[in-house]
Amino acid sequence: MRVFPWGFWLLCVASAPARGDSGSKARSCAEVRQLYGAKGFSLSGVPQAEISGEHLRICPQGYTCCTSEMEENFANKSRSEFEAMMKEAGRSVQATLTAQHRSFDSYFQDLLNKSEKALYDAFPSMYGELYTQNMKVFKDLYSELRRYYRSSNINLEEALNEFWTRLLERLFKLMNPQYHITDEYLDCMVKHAEQHKPFGEVPRDLKVKATRAFIAARSYAQGFLVGSDVVKKVSQVSLSHECTRAIMKLMYCPHCRGMSSVRPCNNYCLNVVKGCLANQADLNTEWKYLMDSLIVVADRIDGPYNVDTVIGTIHMRIAEAISNLQENKDSITAKVFQGCGNPKISTKGSSSEDKKRRGKVTLEAKSNAQALEMLVLDAKGNLTALKTYWITLPGSLCSKKVMASSVSDDKCWNGMTKGSYLPEVMGDGLANQINNPEVEVDITKPDMTIRQQIMQLKIMTNRLGNANIGNDVDFQDTSDDISGSGSGDSCPDDVCGKRLSKSPSTRQPETHAIPKQSGHGVSGASSRSLPSASLLLLLSVAVIAPQHLRR
Repeated sequence: MRVFPWGFWLLCVASAPARGDSGSKARSCAEVRQLYGAKGFSLSGVPQAEISGEHLRICPQGYTCCTSEMEENFANKSRSEFEAMMKEAGRSVQATLTAQHRSFDSYFQDLLNKSEKALYDAFPSMYGELYTQNMKVFKDLYSELRRYYRSSNINLEEALNEFWTRLLERLFKLMNPQYHITDEYLDCMVKHAEQHKPFGEVPRDLKVKATRAFIAARSYAQGFLVGSDVVKKVSQVSLSHECTRAIMKLMYCPHCRGMSSVRPCNNYCLNVVKGCLANQADLNTEWKYLMDSLIVVADRIDGPYNVDTVIGTIHMRIAEAISNLQENKDSITAKVFQGCGNPKISTKGSSSEDKKRRGKVTLEAKSNAQALEMLVLDAKGNLTALKTYWITLPGSLCSKKVMASSVSDDKCWNGMTKGSYLPEVMGDGLANQINNPEVEVDITKPDMTIRQQIMQLKIMTNRLGNANIGNDVDFQDTSDDISGSGSGDSCPDDVCGKRLSKSPSTRQPETHAIPKQSGHGVSGASSRSLPSASLLLLLSVAVIAPQHLRR
């Protein structure tokens, strides 16, 4: 009897094709055929039993139930399915942020509408001609306030100053009908108005409180829209070729190997998905800053800036100002005459309308503070839950969509066969994928769409930071398809700090750009001198490339 050397037998064993499990009989491909047909592919050419797998380019080249065409179809299918998973996860976040925006926007608009309606209902009987002949002044004020909130390029402080000036000119003429008051005389009267304070302290007080409330409100509303838009754009980023191969190997190669019932190893899935979503994970830092900033501004809206009281009582403050003017009419008129001279007597005669309509202002404010408190509490809960969205996304996809096995499972699909998965799980973000064993990631080439969205988050966070301290930042709104997008105009001296003088502020607002919703980048910079997306890329290459070369 001939005895063969041990080396010969070892060589034979090593060269024998591996099967999905023990046994020499070719296994049936019924499960793969059923899956393949369910995915919408023709079963023509699909093996009935396992075949040799030397033709495979992605899956392990052992015995297989997949032809080259099936492998390619499964790869394309895995790509579309994974991208659909990303979009579905993103839509959930978008829905949350959009719902928060809608709730606050509805609340704020309702406050403004009720204030305006209360003014229209009460002022005709309270002031007669003082109101009816000046309706446009009041309507223009509320129109300007709405335009500002909806992010038109309006300077809110100037709009309020213009309202009080126009109102004073018209009321002064109506309360002194016996005089012929020219436009030149009115100009003189307006110049003396600040020292005479015809409306008392109301204009200054309302300007301080209203600007803070409006700045915070529209920045808050815009923050939700920006966050939602970032998620939408990032969720549409296509997978790389290397990622497609890795996803195919994760999701469909076990079926080709005859292991349809074997779930992917949890850590194996995490490495694949972290490699595929490396750029998305880099959003984490700025995303958390945005969520935190929205929470802080939410507290301001329901706290120091008291949006409910300030916006809901604008009509009452106007009534208070008019009453101040009526009550001090004689002394104010005397001071104006002293400073501007006596106007000529009018030949049209006088009217006593203002005397008939005087009286105690009895307007009431209907507070809805509890509704605002509930809105803020709900928003803060949702924002807190979304803080870690980008770095918890891989784990969420693996457990809920890919249906990976438990961490302790040592009989799971590890990319080659059924067993345990030994490599360590990679960290989050692009730089941490340099040694990813499952996905080849070029860490020197960050995705530019995602870098642009990181810049969007930085700009919006900067704006919210300014709103938190009462400062306004002008955003050149270039999007027309989303209500409430855009930003503010200037930082009123009253809310930026102590005035250096009594003259109106002429400081130019800080300006940033909000990119169009189709996402063509950022054309401006924030007040903290935010770097451009190109500069971020250069810095990333400069820092990471030497590390890559050293390895």
